[in-house]
Amino acid sequence: QVQLVESGGGLVQAGGSLRLSCTTSGRTFSSGSMGWFRQAPGKEREFVACIMMTASITSIADSVKGRFSISRDNIKNTVSLQMNNLKPEDTAVYYCAADASRWIKAGPPTYWGQGTQVTVSS
Repeated sequence: QVQLVESGGGLVQAGGSLRLSCTTSGRTFSSGSMGWFRQAPGKEREFVACIMMTASITSIADSVKGRFSISRDNIKNTVSLQMNNLKPEDTAVYYCAADASRWIKAGPPTYWGQGTQVTVSS
């Protein structure tokens, strides 16, 4: 079975940085795409960023463009989200997501992680 495990969340002051990582097991995502969504209390889950597994193509949400970046390591089966210049509005549970054949921005992804909390204080 497929498992996605996130790590790296925590509490940070506005203007600070965090790096989230997602490690996969159960299968190798050598195709398709992987990325991140987030959900704040009382709000719908929204797309953050994704990356294709067979090409250097990424997509970043306008709300975080210029501050967040996404990268992957196919050998280690990991995908990371570097978050810089964090704002209180970035506070949310961040979820790793993956699909073996589709662009997850077009959704819905087939696989989801359990989520990791990111809290940005003002």
